[in-house]
Amino acid sequence: MALWRGSAYAGFLALAVGCVFLLEPELPGSALRSLWSSLWLGPASAPPRPSSPEGRLAAAWDVLIVRPARRWRRVAVGVNACVDVVLSGVQLLQALGLSPGNGKDHTVLHSRSDLEEAFMHFMGKGAAAERFFSDKDAFHDIAQVASEFPGAQHYVGGNAAIIGQKLAANSDLQVLLCGPVGPKLHELLDDSVFVPPESLQEVDEFHLILEYQAGEEWGQLKAPHANRFIFSHDLSNGAMNMLEVFVSSLEEFQPDLVVLSGLHMMEGQSKELQRKRLLEVVTSISDIPTGVPVHLELASMTNRELMSSIVHQQVLPAVTSLGLNEQELLFLSQSASGPHSSLSSWNGVPDVGMVSDILFWILKEHGRSKSRASDLTRIHFHTLVYHILATVEGHWANQLAAVAAGARVAVTQACATETIDASRVSLRAPQEFITSHSETGSKIILDPNKPVVEWHREGISFHFTPVLVCKDPIRTVGLGDAISAEGLFYSEEVHPHY
Repeated sequence: MALWRGSAYAGFLALAVGCVFLLEPELPGSALRSLWSSLWLGPASAPPRPSSPEGRLAAAWDVLIVRPARRWRRVAVGVNACVDVVLSGVQLLQALGLSPGNGKDHTVLHSRSDLEEAFMHFMGKGAAAERFFSDKDAFHDIAQVASEFPGAQHYVGGNAAIIGQKLAANSDLQVLLCGPVGPKLHELLDDSVFVPPESLQEVDEFHLILEYQAGEEWGQLKAPHANRFIFSHDLSNGAMNMLEVFVSSLEEFQPDLVVLSGLHMMEGQSKELQRKRLLEVVTSISDIPTGVPVHLELASMTNRELMSSIVHQQVLPAVTSLGLNEQELLFLSQSASGPHSSLSSWNGVPDVGMVSDILFWILKEHGRSKSRASDLTRIHFHTLVYHILATVEGHWANQLAAVAAGARVAVTQACATETIDASRVSLRAPQEFITSHSETGSKIILDPNKPVVEWHREGISFHFTPVLVCKDPIRTVGLGDAISAEGLFYSEEVHPHY
């Protein structure tokens, strides 16, 4: 009898939904599915809920990530590009005949022993770093060994090229890339990425990416996290040779978004050239038509004077948006005497309240306001276990989707999967945190079912989301660039009237 009643009830529901479909044939399938699930009260047919926190968080992201109402159509990206040669750091150093010694940081690498010491220093911390190798011949010899090493992989490299390649994956987006593009890089680039003829050169710039895995050992050293150490002898990108080509290409291309990167590559140049080039960068940005937002992607730096110049020589006020990680954020604060600048380095996971204080300070001191002629209204901060998108209120829309999309792509790219496999990731973000240390911050308790947390402070909005960390990362290179590209793709700039 109970079985008959169940069958009759199911038949009645099917008839009801069928009638709705006949009366409203234009109703979308998603609405019909929602109606069906809300009517059907039987527990057996309820869609299975992911049980793990990781599974619930991934499912919640999928709901939040929606495309903005107004999308970018044409994006111009410049000016650093190269070929990344990716391989095991420990294996390369062994192949070069180097033995593990004591780790020591070097702001510029002059020899193989400098390379070995700097690699050990950062591997011991599990931290990413990038350095300039000053000896051209020595670098060429190391690069040849690395490029021909069994298992070495060649990828599109350079922040601009990686961001351009990532954006070009969206078929409804046209991408212009300006940078030193040699034959190997041109071959690796997506066919839909347009490179002006003036950007093509006969020889590629190679960057060596020495990767290590979490728990990997070398001598007495054991890496706490998977990460990479990058070095190069890159003169084209170092002098930002393609800046003028980039700016002159914009008039014909007419982008509605410009992405600029490569300032960090100038660290190997003289102070005079750095100062001169930064002024030319500001002049070039000012030539971009009003209303076209400019995103600046920062990267690993050691030269405080260069970073201070980027902050104070009108570079920050000239750009609309900024992308950076925890090392770059703290270094920026140290270089410009910002909040928590007495901290020498982060102790493990960067404290959310401290990060929030620095982001707030950047936008308050250097961002747009009624009394300041600055274009800076957006900062996308990313670290291994969480991301924060900070914006001046009233200038950006779709931030929930943007920060969640950036976090999701970090997982799928690190794990090299199309979708998130909850068994291969772990939720390592702080389960609770305070939103500020400079003032009385709110206490936030993380809920995987509501993975984007929002708070506000004096006209600045913050959107925080955890990152699901890949347990067995396939590739860590270019994650920050992919995160920034995805966050930009889902962001929508709005133009308020003061």
